[in-house]
Parts: sequence; structure tokens; C-alpha cells
Amino acid sequence: MIPRYSLPKMKAVWEQHNRFQKWLDVEIAVAEGLAEYGYIPKDAPAKIKSGAKFTVERILEIEETTQHDVMAFVKCVTENLGEEGKYVHYGVTSYDIVDTALGLLLRESADIILEDLEKLLGVVKARAQEHKYTVMIGRTHGIHAEPITFGFKLAGWYAQIKRDIARVKAARDAVSVGKVSGAVGIYANVDPRVEEYVCGKLGLGIAEHSTQIIARDRHAQMLGALAIVAGSLDNFATELRNLQRTEILEVQEYFAKGQKGSSAMPHKRNPRLSEQVAGLSRIVRSNVIPALENIVSWHERDLTNSSVERIIIPDSFLLADYLLNTFARVVEGLLVYPENMRRNLEQMGGLVFSERIMLKLVEKGLSREDAYVIVQENAAKAWAGENFKDALASDTRVASKLNKNELAEIFDYKHHVRNVDVIFDRLGL
Repeated sequence: MIPRYSLPKMKAVWEQHNRFQKWLDVEIAVAEGLAEYGYIPKDAPAKIKSGAKFTVERILEIEETTQHDVMAFVKCVTENLGEEGKYVHYGVTSYDIVDTALGLLLRESADIILEDLEKLLGVVKARAQEHKYTVMIGRTHGIHAEPITFGFKLAGWYAQIKRDIARVKAARDAVSVGKVSGAVGIYANVDPRVEEYVCGKLGLGIAEHSTQIIARDRHAQMLGALAIVAGSLDNFATELRNLQRTEILEVQEYFAKGQKGSSAMPHKRNPRLSEQVAGLSRIVRSNVIPALENIVSWHERDLTNSSVERIIIPDSFLLADYLLNTFARVVEGLLVYPENMRRNLEQMGGLVFSERIMLKLVEKGLSREDAYVIVQENAAKAWAGENFKDALASDTRVASKLNKNELAEIFDYKHHVRNVDVIFDRLGL
């Protein structure tokens, strides 16, 4: 059974202590790089690493005075150091630390999202294989169209999730970079080799160009990838909500013993989790707008992105994590009703075979226009309540072209689903 969600794991990435720890990891790597190239004493990094300590409470206390979180952090760390403390934050600017640490946080978070996506992919794959040949009606504009299978529907989800995985991987690569280029990014007081050392030590790529910050198109790409994931989940969840409607009831969210659907109506079984997924997906998508606006910066740096990112980045990752795990649970426990699918499929008395009838009449020599009119006229009788197959059989224009055996052969669902294997093979299902 899929766990309720891996939120504690994602939450741990974005809690304040971990954020400050990443800052310290970067500061120590910077000190090591400076020592490597002779800018500070060789023994300074080891002393910094062994003596550096901080508490979130102390940092926040100092920030009340400094009104600057990085300076509060540096002061807190150096309070626990001796002479070597003067080499902490030496030659660098705040966002050399913040943005490089953010690259680490984004990479950790993206890895969790990728795990979630792979988990959902596996669940969807299993259900698609289970219902590969479960015939149901396909709908366009909410109206009966032609037969498909439930497995075919899920195969579309499988393909979309694979694309989501590719997008998140690309975005992960884009944000997994660091910078140690100093104020305005021109390396005035820090050797570019230090940047190479730091990023290499932390396993990050180097931002090939940075100002005082790393360009925010990278972060917008990440938030955009999460927004598309949320859009995918909303699409899937909306489909299940429609299929669970009482008049359709082809699937149903698992309803546990003791669960309640309504405070007033004891009979209610609502698609509660699918509705949660659809609703919360809107927040993830809405965070793309400020992420895109953060791409704009005055000259080499301004603060318009900073406060916004403290909200939209953690929130987007936390929500995406919750949504992916929640929807995986929905799919895993989904109740599927093939008998209701068959009932709905046959509801219109074979009307769904209209295209095949038209094409067969064209094969028999009619123009497409004439064949269309004949089939449409008989379809109108079916909409009015007459059996479509019977209406066609009694139409002399049809009877002159198709005998009873040929007509019966056309009304066979196997024709519509005969290429399901091809689709599944193409997807590796």
C-alpha cells in the first residue's frame, strides 16, 4: 500500500535548520577552496569545520538586529570560532552562499519528486496492464464517441507521466548549479578557481554566467515543470471524478470502513482525494506566475525575487510531493466496474459504430457525403430511442449495400480495440 505521503521527507529539506546547514556546507567549501589556492591559511578550513556551530534560535535573535539573514548566520557561526572565524565568508557575497545552497536544496527536492513520479508510474502501469482489454466507451465533449479500453486510457496517463519525469530531470539539471563569483559576479575579490572547487566539492554544475545571483530562468523552469506535473494530476483526477459520477459509475475511489462522505447524507461516497488533487494543483500552477516574474531583475541584483521564493519554492515542492503520493494511493486502490462500462457502452444501442457503418458504405460504392447523410439520419432515430442496428437494417439504402451478416460483423467491439497491443508495445507497457 502506498503511504499517505512522503511529506516529512520533503519537509525536512525545507526546514530552517537544513537550510542553514546547507549555507554552512557552502561556507566550509569556500574556505577549503580559498585555502587550496593560498588565499587563507591551510589549517583554517579544518578549524572552521570542527568549531562551526549554529542554532536557528540564535540566528533569528541576531537577525532582529542585523535585519539581514546571512549576516546573522555568519555572526552566529563565528561566535563559536577563534581567529579562523575571520575567514568565514571571506571574499564572497551573500548569494554566493544562498544560491549555491539553494541549488543543493532544489536538487534534493527534485530527487524526491522523481521518486514520487516513478512510484506513480509503476502504479499506473500495473492498473493499465490489468485493464488492457476492459472495453468502455470513449467520450469526446462528454458525449459517447467510440469504444476504447480502460487500459488504453491509463496508458495515456503512463505516457504523460514519463514526459513529466523527463521535464523534472531537465529542470533538476538546470537548477543544480552554484556560483562563487562575488558581488555583481565579476570575480573581483574571489578567484574563479574557488568557484570550480566549491561546485566540484558539492557536486553542482557551475553557472556559466552569474551576476550577484544565479539567473532565475532556471528556477522558473523548475517551477514550470512542477506546474505541469500538477496539471497532469489535475487532468487524471478530473477524469476519475467524472467517471465516478452516479450516472456513469465506471470507477470509484476506495471507500474505507467507517469513512463518511457527508454529515447529512449517509449514502454519500465522494471522490474526495481526486477533488483534493484537482484543487491543490491550482496552487502549484499559480506559483509559476511569480516564478516567471522573478526572471526580471534590476541590473545585477534586486530583492524582488528573494521574499517570493521563500514561499513559492517550498510550497510547490511540498504540494507536488503530497499530490503525487495521494494520487498514487487513489489509483492503487481504485475500484473499477467493467459491468458498468459495458452497460454504458451499450446504452445507445450500437450508435458508437456510426463511423464504421459510414466507411463500409463508402467501400460499397457510395460517396462519403451520401454515406454520412444516411448514417446520420438513422443515428437521429437512435437518439430518439430506436435501436440503431434495427434502424439501419430497415433502411433500404443500407440493406441494398450490406446484408445482415455484414451488418452484424460491423457491430463488434473487437474491431475498435484490435490495436491496443501496438499502443502498449510502443509505450513499453
